[in-house]
Amino acid sequence: MRAVEALLEFEHHIDEVTLIPSKGGAFEVIVDGDLVYSKKETGRHAELHEVVDPVRDRIPS
Repeated sequence: MRAVEALLEFEHHIDEVTLIPSKGGAFEVIVDGDLVYSKKETGRHAELHEVVDPVRDRIPS
């Protein structure tokens, strides 16, 4: 997944992005306190849609 693509798509809707370094290849995406993707749970890298779709669903239309 290319983080830059996700950031560009939502640049007008995101107030803050926090990157927290970790060990063991953990990659988790949390939106408003809710986990929307976890590499630890899936055991693989995220596809772009697995991160973008849940974020898009939370943006008011």
